[in-house]
Amino acid sequence: MFNVAVDGLGGCGKSTVAQGIAERLKFKVLNTGAIYRALACAYLDMGLGELSDKRVNEFACDLAIDVFFEGKDQHVIVNGKDYTPFLRKEEISKFSSMISPYPQLREVVRRVQRDFAKKYNCIIEGRGIGIDVLPDADLKFFLTATPEVRAMRRYVQIKDTPNAPTFDDVLADLNARDYADEHREHGTNIPAKDAVILDTTNLTLEESLDIVEEIVRKRIKNKKQS
Repeated sequence: MFNVAVDGLGGCGKSTVAQGIAERLKFKVLNTGAIYRALACAYLDMGLGELSDKRVNEFACDLAIDVFFEGKDQHVIVNGKDYTPFLRKEEISKFSSMISPYPQLREVVRRVQRDFAKKYNCIIEGRGIGIDVLPDADLKFFLTATPEVRAMRRYVQIKDTPNAPTFDDVLADLNARDYADEHREHGTNIPAKDAVILDTTNLTLEESLDIVEEIVRKRIKNKKQS
């Protein structure tokens, strides 16, 4: 199998780039953030209350996670419920960033990710993929962009939803998440030492895809020849 890890900051285009490259290469793609958002939905759905080690541990011990695809669309089922329609709500994004650092949950998701990588030529996208999940991935990318550009990309996605935050609110929230991601004890959102760092600030999607595709195809060719 050939595995590609795609990490990066929030709003830098990880999911879009991963999906685009997977389509070009005929690879499977796993969106890790969607799994954590589905877990956030399930936790809130169960009414478990304020986060604590004890409550998250009980939650993690009784989880059944299934990922399936309809065309290129990834669906995440937690304990029999498909939470996919709710994953892009702003409150879910915020809560997923609070629940995802818990090591009990990270271990559950890590098993899902590694099982996926064993089955398919794939791209696994998220945070900490190249360090914690697939340290031996054939290729690792870390995507970044300026906070203002990332905030605008996210704002465009959600501005027409009910009670959408302002651009300034999105930017402030993104900066706060960046700081928390960089300094938290588990799942720190930093590039792996051997990652290819790609700044997408001034790149179109097609330009980003072209750069990543060229690098991946070269690595695949070298692997076949070695």
